[in-house]
Parts: sequence; structure tokens; C-alpha cells
Amino acid sequence: MLIAVPQETAAGESRVAATPETVKKLVAQGHRVQVQQGAGLRASVTDEAYAAAGAELVAREQAYAAEMLLKVRAPGPEELALVRPGTVLVGMLNPFDREGLQRLADARVTAFALEAAPRTTRAQSMDVLSSQANVAGYKAVMIAADRYQRFFPMLMTAAGTVKAARVVVLGVGVAGLQAIATAKRLGAVIEASDVRPSVKEQVESLGAKFIDVPYETAEEKEAAEGVGGYARPMPPSWLERQKLEVAKRVAQADVVITTALIPGRAAPVLVTEEMVKSMKAGSVIVDLAAPAGGNCPLTEPGQTVVKHGVTLVGETNLPSLVAADASALYARNVLDFLKLVCTQEAAFQIPADDDIVTACLVARDGQVTRA
Repeated sequence: MLIAVPQETAAGESRVAATPETVKKLVAQGHRVQVQQGAGLRASVTDEAYAAAGAELVAREQAYAAEMLLKVRAPGPEELALVRPGTVLVGMLNPFDREGLQRLADARVTAFALEAAPRTTRAQSMDVLSSQANVAGYKAVMIAADRYQRFFPMLMTAAGTVKAARVVVLGVGVAGLQAIATAKRLGAVIEASDVRPSVKEQVESLGAKFIDVPYETAEEKEAAEGVGGYARPMPPSWLERQKLEVAKRVAQADVVITTALIPGRAAPVLVTEEMVKSMKAGSVIVDLAAPAGGNCPLTEPGQTVVKHGVTLVGETNLPSLVAADASALYARNVLDFLKLVCTQEAAFQIPADDDIVTACLVARDGQVTRA
């Protein structure tokens, strides 16, 4: 197939959907690969590196004329105007954006949204949500350390002892676990909370203390276990008890990192304005749920603001701030997915009996295929 990698045009997007490593493998599999000139520069990948890997460097219009497009973000209207009917599109296309999916269907592309892949063992190597959440968790801590005007580790100096920073991580999925591990490496004292009891052991294995909230009913425990690897909304009774317990820890914290997201829903409120008011001046909150409205009502998506003496960071694309490694991980996810839809003869096919391909297919033949 003729596969092309255009430059991302979304504001603030620095990642690229293929790297010289994955281009070389695609070429070895018999594909012809084109890369738009300058597509990888913001991810520290030069045109020369792509050329050395076997890619052809092309202009924007030529890239969009390929049989298959590899993208990080869903194409905007201007990009879709360049796409030919029948083109195969692979990327993070936001499967919960019904209007966006309809635009793809209207453009008559065959579109695969990689975020929709099931969270099964076989799909782990193409789990873009996890690979990018890992990057986001790391970067959240680095931003917090930069914004926090004190040290993270305990320091014993001739001028006196400096206490270690207290970090609270709310939501212990992939991003939360990476945040814990990174903060631990920096010497912080860490506490973490999550609605799933199964993560307690993981939290403690990374050197953090789990904020335990007992379950009083079978309904609470069942909801906490989640479905398909995702958390479910907890009953109000449990949430109220958790809020009280978390509020105590937040008031003592120097840094709070919130990561709670439920796909397709507004982010749940974990840190209320009252909790922010209780925090010490100079404390920092990094809200990884900012793209979905934020886990704190004071978060302003895309902005860093100071409210009640607390710095709230609402970055909406943290992986893009670590574009080189985020792109490398994402490109490998894409490469593994392509193995499912490309034959040994480098031709495109849609296997009807593959649960991963079926889950990711969101538009085909002018129709939105996702329910």
C-alpha cells in the first residue's frame, strides 16, 4: 500500500504518527511510505532520518492523496478536503465525537479510531491510551516539580533540613501509576486514591501509601471493580466518604495530581473549591482530566492559573510536551495495529472476525459504524 504520514495541524500538537523506526519496518513489509516534509521536526525527527529509513518526502497535497493515512489526531475540515474517498485513516479519532465521526463518514473514508481498541491482552501492544497516559503521568510530575517553589526530596544541609514534598495522586490508572513512580524517583512522599481496590497493591509496590475507603455495600464493591479495564461511576454514598477522606490528605498536600477520566463522559470532580482553599499557599494541582473539563472545577483547560494561592495546571495535551518519546510509543502502537489490517502481500483487508479491528472501525462506506 501507499501509506502517508502528514504533519499534524491541530493547535499545540507536536507528535507524529510514524518514526524512522516504524517507517523502516513498513518498507520492509512491502509498503511504500511517504512522509510530508517537516512532519517530524517538532518531535525531533528530521526529514533526512525519514529518507534514510526509506520514506519519500512529499508536499502536503501529495501526502493526503495516499491510500492510507497515519495520523495522531483526527483531520480537520481543511485536511478532509484533501482526502480522497476510499482512503484508509488510522489515528486517535475520538470515537465519542459523533459529529467528528460523521464528518469522516461524509468524506467516505474507512476510519479506525485506535482509542476504541478493547483492553485485552492481545491488544496491549496497540493500546494508545496507555502508551500516551504513561507519558502524561511522567510529564505531570515534571511540570509540578517546576511549578512548585520548593524541593521534592528531603535535603539535609548545613543550613538546615528541608522536608520532602507531599504528593497526592487521585486516580491510579496508567497515568497515575507513572506519576507515582516519577514522584518517588524525585524523593517525594506520596499518597494515592482510586475507586478500584485492586490497585492498592500496585500503589504500595511503587512506594506510595493507598488512601483506603472501605466499601459498605455489595453495590459499591461491584462498581469499584469496573468493566473492561475502565472504572465505573461509584455510588454517591461511597463517593461522599471518599471525598471526606481525600479532603484531609489534599489539605496536607504540596502537590496534587488528578487523573480520573471515564471515556465519553465529563470528568468527575475530585478536588472541590473548598479543598483548594484548604491547601497551603504555593501548592500545585496538575489536572490531567482538563481535556474533559477537569477533576477540579477551578481548572481552566489549556491554562495555568492561580486560585486561592494554589497553582492549577490545565494542560490539555501533556504527551505532546514529550513529543519525541510519545511519538515513538504511538508509532509502535500504529505499526502493531497495521499488522491486523494488512496482508503479507502488503494489501489492505478488514478481517470480519477480529475483535480489535471491529472495535476500532468507526466509519466505512459513508456510514458511521460505531454505535
